[in-house]
Order: sequence, then C-alpha cells, then structure tokens
Amino acid sequence: MARIDLHLHTRFSDGSLTPAEVVDLAHQAGVTAVAITDHDILDGIPHALNAATPLDIEVIPGVELSSRFHERELHVLGYFVDWQDSTFRDHLAQQRRSRHVRNPQTIERLNALGLELSVEEVKAKAGSDSIGRPHVAQVLVEKGYVQDTREAFDRYLKEGAPAYVPRTLADTRDVIAWIRNAGGVPVLAHPTWTRCQGEPLHRLCACLKEAGLLGLEVFYSSHNRRQTSRFLELAKRLDLLVTGGSDFHGAANPDIQVGRGKGNLKVPAALLDPLRQAAR
Repeated sequence: MARIDLHLHTRFSDGSLTPAEVVDLAHQAGVTAVAITDHDILDGIPHALNAATPLDIEVIPGVELSSRFHERELHVLGYFVDWQDSTFRDHLAQQRRSRHVRNPQTIERLNALGLELSVEEVKAKAGSDSIGRPHVAQVLVEKGYVQDTREAFDRYLKEGAPAYVPRTLADTRDVIAWIRNAGGVPVLAHPTWTRCQGEPLHRLCACLKEAGLLGLEVFYSSHNRRQTSRFLELAKRLDLLVTGGSDFHGAANPDIQVGRGKGNLKVPAALLDPLRQAAR
C-alpha cells in the first residue's frame, strides 16, 4: 500500500534540511505524496515542487499555524492552500512578527540566567525569517549549555520554564478562515497536544467544525494504536476528513523519519483524494 506524509518541516522554519533534501528522503521511503507544512511560511514550497518533479512525487502546498482558542494553544494545518495568495501571505507575515517580538525577550531572560547568546546568533540558525524557540535551542546546544534541544525546552524554553515568554497568537477561528479563504483545507494538528480527550475533545472539535474546520490529524508519529483508533472514531462521528503525517524536523528529533515516523507510521495514500476534493 502506497504511503504519504502530510506533515513535514524544512529549514524554512524549524527543520534542519532543505525542501529538496526532505523530498529526497520521501522518495527513498517510498512516499508518493508529501505536504511541506513549515510554521507560518510558504517559501519552501516552490523548492519542494522543483525537487519533486523528476522523482514523480506530488507536493501538496501546506502550512502549520499556531493559534489560541480559549487560552489553549492549538496548531492548525492548511492543505492545498494557494501559496501565492497575497492576503494569506500577509497573515503569515503577521504570525512571524509575533515571533520576532518574543525572541529578544527570550534571549534577555536567558542572558539574565547567565547564558550568553545573541539575537544575531539565533537568526544565523534560521533558514528564513520564521525564527523561533527551536533556533534558540540550537544555539544553546551549540554552546554546550544543554545536551540537546529537548533539554533546552525542558530547562529553559517550554511554558513554565524560566526563559519562556508567551507569544501573541491569532484566534483559531481566524486561522481557519484564513486557510479557507486561501482555498485550503484546515485540519487540527496532533490532537493529543490539545491536552483534552474523550468528550471534551469531541466538544472542542465540534466547535471548531462550526468555525470551518474540515479535518483531524489522526495518523501521527507519537500516536499509539489506541489513540489512532479513538481519533478515527472521532473524525467519523463529526464527519471530519482524516489526515496524517510524521511531523518530521530532521536533526531536532532524529527519532522521526520521513514517511515512517518512529518506524510504524503508515499514512494511507487513499486519504489524499478526499482532501483534494475538499479544497476549492
């Protein structure tokens, strides 16, 4: 059975590889279609399209947007978006500016803790102007303050840690509308990150569906068999499209492979046509 991977990051956000390198890994893994879903930026898509042409791999234009819904941070994936739509690109630029405001504040807090690093060093780690905490974490690793990026987040950067700075985020309902207006299909990413399950998760997804949500990321690298089954049932109950992907980032999380996740991920290619049909 052919496999696809609809959740991939490149150097244009917080991944470690170029779009061409990610597409090549997909080809090696036997993946027939990929979605480049960098955070708040679309600039990697044309590079992936060029790399995929000789390999006969379909590239779905995508993006991942952070948002806030009643004090809860949610990530929304957008598929088949018009990546050249100027209004949509303006919204994404707005999202990136919120990172630019937070980054110096984060670095100031790290400096106050005795960790020497600068905004310029963090910018140098990024492949675009989508600069965030993963790039700060990379500098902390490089300077020997932590062993890996996971420790950087646990000790300094995650919510509740001493260098954490909240980020101004758009309302989830607005983000869904941006994606729909750009011709795309909005999908709730990694539902385990919502920190709710059972009936509360059902109510959350039902509310978001009323706002225009069309899908749920059911297949995901960290989902176990039981979770995948529950999310499939939830998508069925709410008549939401089913999607899936590895959330590949490269060096930041070497346990995750393109198309295979932690080794047992297999996103069926049959999920792609309903997703395509939902896009206008």
